[in-house]
Amino acid sequence: MWGLIKRGSYNHDYHHKQSQYVLKEYSSAEETLDRYEYKTRAHIREVLNMRMPRKYVREEPMIRGPSFLVRLRSHTVFEHTPIKLFCTVEGYPLPLVKWYKDGMILDMSSGKYLVESKGAVHSLEIPRCSTDDTAQYTVVAGNIHGQATSQASIIVKRYKKEDFCPYGWIPYNVSMIPQIHFTKIHITFTEKFGPVFASEGDSATLTAAMNLEPNLANLQPDAQWYRDDTRLFDSKWVKIETGRGVSTLTIPDLYKEDEGLYTLRMVTKGGIAQHSAFVSVADGPTPVAGAPGAPMDIKIHDANRDYVIVSWMPPNTTTEGPILGYFVDKSEVGTENWTQCNDQPIKICKYPVAGLFEGHSYCFRVRTVNAKGVSKPSRMSAPIAALDPTEFGRLHTKKLGGNLDVVSYHDEVEAEGQPPSAPSGVHASETDRTYIVLSWKAPAKSSKAPMWYYIEKTLADSEAWQRVNTQVPIRSPRYAVFDLSEGKQYRFRVVSANMYGCSEPSEPSRPIETQEIKGVPSAPGQVIATRETDTSVLIQWAPPKEPNNLIGYYIDQCVKGSKDWTSANHKPHKSTKFVVSGLTTGETYVFRVQAINEIGLSEESQESAPLTVKAALTTPSAPYKIALLNCDGHSMVLSWKKPLHSGGASIKEYYVDKRRSGTEFWSEINIPPIAERLFKVEALTEGAVYQFQMYAANLIGLSPPSDHSADYICEAWTMPEPGPAYDLDFCEVRDDSMLLKWQKPIYIGSGPVTGYYVEYAKKGTDEWTTANETPVNQCFYKVTGLEEGCTYDLRVRAVNDSGVGMASMNSDPVTAKAVPGSQEVSCSVDKKTGDIVFTFESCQMNAGSQFVWKKDYEEITDFSKGIEIKTEGNKTQLIFKNADKEDFGTFSVAVTNTDGVSSSFSINPDEMKKLVALSYDVRHPIIPLKSELAYKILERGRMRFWLQAEEISPNVTYKFFVNDKEMSGADQSIKMGHDVSTGVIELIMDHFTEENEGTYTCQITDGGGKAQSSMVLIGDAFKAALAEAEYQRREYIRVKEGPHFSEFLSLHVGDDCSVTLLCKVANLKNDSEFHWFREDAEIIPDVKPDLVSGVCKLAIKLFSLKTSGLYKATISDARGKDMSQIDISGKVFEEAINQITRLAGVSAHELVIHCTATGIQLQCPMKYYTSEMNIVWYHGDKKLCHSDKIVIGGTPSMATMEVIEPIEKDKGKYSIVITDPEDSHKRTLDLSGEVYEKAFAEFQRLKALAYADKNRGKVIGGLPDVVTIMEKKTLSLTCTVCGDPKPQVSWLKNGVEVERDDQYVVSLDQGKFASLTIRGVSMEDSSKYSMIVQNKYGGESVDIVVCVYRQGEKIPEAKPTVTAKTIIPPKMPIEMPQTTIQPAHSAPSPTPPKAAPGRGVKSPTPTRRRF
Repeated sequence: MWGLIKRGSYNHDYHHKQSQYVLKEYSSAEETLDRYEYKTRAHIREVLNMRMPRKYVREEPMIRGPSFLVRLRSHTVFEHTPIKLFCTVEGYPLPLVKWYKDGMILDMSSGKYLVESKGAVHSLEIPRCSTDDTAQYTVVAGNIHGQATSQASIIVKRYKKEDFCPYGWIPYNVSMIPQIHFTKIHITFTEKFGPVFASEGDSATLTAAMNLEPNLANLQPDAQWYRDDTRLFDSKWVKIETGRGVSTLTIPDLYKEDEGLYTLRMVTKGGIAQHSAFVSVADGPTPVAGAPGAPMDIKIHDANRDYVIVSWMPPNTTTEGPILGYFVDKSEVGTENWTQCNDQPIKICKYPVAGLFEGHSYCFRVRTVNAKGVSKPSRMSAPIAALDPTEFGRLHTKKLGGNLDVVSYHDEVEAEGQPPSAPSGVHASETDRTYIVLSWKAPAKSSKAPMWYYIEKTLADSEAWQRVNTQVPIRSPRYAVFDLSEGKQYRFRVVSANMYGCSEPSEPSRPIETQEIKGVPSAPGQVIATRETDTSVLIQWAPPKEPNNLIGYYIDQCVKGSKDWTSANHKPHKSTKFVVSGLTTGETYVFRVQAINEIGLSEESQESAPLTVKAALTTPSAPYKIALLNCDGHSMVLSWKKPLHSGGASIKEYYVDKRRSGTEFWSEINIPPIAERLFKVEALTEGAVYQFQMYAANLIGLSPPSDHSADYICEAWTMPEPGPAYDLDFCEVRDDSMLLKWQKPIYIGSGPVTGYYVEYAKKGTDEWTTANETPVNQCFYKVTGLEEGCTYDLRVRAVNDSGVGMASMNSDPVTAKAVPGSQEVSCSVDKKTGDIVFTFESCQMNAGSQFVWKKDYEEITDFSKGIEIKTEGNKTQLIFKNADKEDFGTFSVAVTNTDGVSSSFSINPDEMKKLVALSYDVRHPIIPLKSELAYKILERGRMRFWLQAEEISPNVTYKFFVNDKEMSGADQSIKMGHDVSTGVIELIMDHFTEENEGTYTCQITDGGGKAQSSMVLIGDAFKAALAEAEYQRREYIRVKEGPHFSEFLSLHVGDDCSVTLLCKVANLKNDSEFHWFREDAEIIPDVKPDLVSGVCKLAIKLFSLKTSGLYKATISDARGKDMSQIDISGKVFEEAINQITRLAGVSAHELVIHCTATGIQLQCPMKYYTSEMNIVWYHGDKKLCHSDKIVIGGTPSMATMEVIEPIEKDKGKYSIVITDPEDSHKRTLDLSGEVYEKAFAEFQRLKALAYADKNRGKVIGGLPDVVTIMEKKTLSLTCTVCGDPKPQVSWLKNGVEVERDDQYVVSLDQGKFASLTIRGVSMEDSSKYSMIVQNKYGGESVDIVVCVYRQGEKIPEAKPTVTAKTIIPPKMPIEMPQTTIQPAHSAPSPTPPKAAPGRGVKSPTPTRRRF
């Protein structure tokens, strides 16, 4: 029984640990001595487990160095039997275990060794031992505190003593153990997982399906998943499910730590089946554009009571800026609160985190910093507990007498009330450039009171000691001292303290120097890229000359010729080899490598040589299915199947070995090797039983040996039936049929082979079905009536007159399922050449794929009879240029290096006869004519006779006849020619006269085709042609002798939308005259025609429908006159408008707002605008039309649309669409919100101003600018005024209002007729008079200059003022009447005003007068 004794606590504020006593009663003193050490350790572990708080997450025993609890044991086993070595090791942190064979580390990639670790138990298993496994095996366990080793020997013996064994000197005196029989399970992967390319945060699922033979429910293989040789187990990061022939690994949340080579190993007693694929995990989206990726592989080192050291790996920065440093965050387990540990970014990938609370558990994460921002956090570390690692060392065991032991702490037995003794062994366990981690041994003597430490430092050559930790007491015998000068030497000492006092300082440490920064590694050496597969490349490189604590490498890739570098891996790769996956087949790439350490990334290596991605060449797979075809008692004829995989190179030769059945040694038969898969083995012993095996070879090397054949007895065959057919192969596999091919038997029996039977059976059954009721005489047969998706075995039996012979060896299993996208061979006759063409288009084409054409399933090699094969891309043609009726048969094509893509086309004699006849018709046709023989009169009166054929070749010949007389090309006045591209054949006669009346014929011969066309040119038809020829002859002479147009009128639209008429004239003289006309009216242009250059231009201003019409140009002189005209209407006008619309649409600006007094106007400036352009305005999706509400128009430089009196529903998006035949151009403006409010306010303002201007006081007329009058006369200034309301009128003289008296009389009749009368003017009345007319909407001021002269003087010349009229603005705000709808009525005609008594009526519109 276990006992538990608790003691009281001290009566003070410090926390006091409880003591626990563990007692154990032993059965005997002998057993106690034998097992004392082991059980004591077990007691101590249990004490630690009981003392550990519940929130601790780590439960490993607190042991520093590794120690083996169970060591390896040596074994002696027999060959082909399994062996498994076990050991148990403990330590804290958990030790890492490595296995060695004869001092060399074991190669785990071979799959021969299985290593398993479950907690502290480790094992090495060799499932099938061989004599090569005889060796000394060593297991090495290590952690940060040291290493431990254990060794054992394995002796593997053979059953037969005479067999050679390198360890034969070992005594063979153990008893023979029975051979272990086990069921061997064959595993075939039916579905494999491929490479995965994902990003952080994504999920990935790897699935592999397999067939197990036999599939035993109680004997299933062990599915083991590995990442880079590290065994994976089901956890929160990885989910593994295995069962029913499927194993799946799911990573629900990918991090870059998850990148690597994933391997599934299906482990059985008989061996291992495995498959691997690379999983790439790129950086996920960054919080800020250009920010770096997150760090990875966060690890915790040297955990203590109050601090840990955090390390990590830097991310790759292929496209991001350089890394400035890192932030380390911590979080207490059970919370989501993350606290940043460092204020400034730390530049190296390691950081000591202090200030932890003892007994608490923490997680850590790291973020990367560059100039653009901070990355996402890394995956958080595993939880770590802040514990005292020396707690185990402070335990000791004491015997109490009898059968009782006590386990307690050293400090619990020390005397109370004493200060601790001094620590010892101060040294640096880790140094860096700015900090040092100090370690020391706790004092040998201390009390039960809690103890802490103080650290003091000084420079190496000084005695000025300075205390480091003044604020925070240290409870662990480790501490990281920061803020040290780089490259300086320091000494340290430690003082221990408790509540009773401080100890003496420890002995100072030796001088400790901080590390100087060595920097990043140097660039890696030469990078070599080699072919691996059709989507991957193997990269190898030389390590850097200056590794500087190298962590690993990053590999970048780039397509040749571009600078778009991408990362091939996102987690540092430790070896100098890496397979880059996910490349494009046939693309050419270059590669580079960067080395990394805790400081950062090195310079890039030099780029590799460009490499095109192709599959690497390998040795072929082994031949298989060795068959015996004949035996005469002294020799055997063998055949075999070629390897399923050629290794990327053609198989050149085969090697054959033989041995007697029951023996072990093989002897080679054929030297030199053979090229065919049929071989006769000579010099055999009659009656002996033999086995055979084969090797295949390509330019890379030998394949593995084939499985040995069955036992064949060397006895002569004498049966009358034929022997077996051989070399069965199939093609043209469809959902319900397939075609089987074979070779005829070597042994024919008593007579010739007369036919063959084909049999098939579903795989796994012995129920054979004969496919053909009667024997077939050819060596191929199409098997029909199969079930889609079923797998079949097929075989062939030969037949002669004696009966049916033995069956051939079964074919390879084949599933009745067509290749997706399969197409069939088609046959046709080329309409141009008459060739018979077989055409096939493949649904698959891989690297190295080739088309192979066969007739009756024999490859076509004789091309002497006009047979030609053309291939382009995935299309191929078999062409018969000289086919005859005997070329019937089955024509097939197969595509190599595919999933069996093939097809055929069978032609019987009747069908071939029809094809040959059709080919003859194509090659000997009547040449079709597009147009019959016709004539055309050319300039100078030349006559052209021509016709056009559908098609002619360069070898065409032709003849022309006139009245059955052949026209000869020797006549200089006759020219004949043809154009192959157009099929035109022509005859040109320079002189066409009355003698040429008659019948014209053209005969054509082209290859085997012929054609003829005739034309009768007599009577009136001939006379018309002759008259036209003579006219053209005269016209030619006119053009050559008088002024004429060398280029007739044409319309040209310039880039600025200007429209110009252009023409050229020639053969001019000085007196030549040029004139422009429009609709027979002469036009006088701004610029005279340039007759010197001969180029004449007429600019049509403001081009529109108004400027359309018939334009003419004439050139004339004494020699004659010529005219050219162009009708600018219809299609010509439309094409010009379309061209202007295109140019204007491209130049159109964005819509702008222009407010008017009537509404809100939208303007679209452009190069030119006219109403004939195809321009449409839209309000939203509604097309706008011109109306009283919407006014659509424009100026020559812009298009406008005005909304009259806008209201609320007129808000919204307005757009203009300018459309030409080729394109459309759209401009949009959103007239709503603040934009509408501002525009509406401006419209209201302008509307008010317009209203005020309309109704303000105005002077309609009647006042002169200047008046001259003789002294003592009467001056009357009279005018008409208007305004609503009626305006007020005032008169000023030199700016001073005129005072009314007998001389100055001011009047306003009916509010309309205003006057100023000056009676008896004098010289003083010479002044500037102003009349002001004004109401509430404003008015105007009119100035009149009055000049008085005396009788007899010369009438002076008076000048008016500079501004005779001045506008007076309205009073603000402007009051506008409310709009009301009233019925329309006719206003009465105004009546003329009545004359005032004693005064005549003045004219309302007086002119300038003199008095």
